[in-house]
Amino acid sequence: MKVQNISDIEKFFKVVDSCVGKVELVTGEGDRLNLKSKLSQYVSMAKVFSDGQVDELEIIAYEKEDIDKLVAFMING
Repeated sequence: MKVQNISDIEKFFKVVDSCVGKVELVTGEGDRLNLKSKLSQYVSMAKVFSDGQVDELEIIAYEKEDIDKLVAFMING
């Protein structure tokens, strides 16, 4: 799924942390990074979030309830 216009990075990571299954970020090269890992969050997202807002990311969540949480975050912020 595409996640767009993330301006509250802290809230985004709280939603990711609350997910029960694996949540991955797909890089431009097609690599998948585990967003549930704090190290991956800090290292992989430092550059992406460097300007304080993200226009679009490709995220893969495997559990329906996790997808619902991420969709609710995109809709409600």
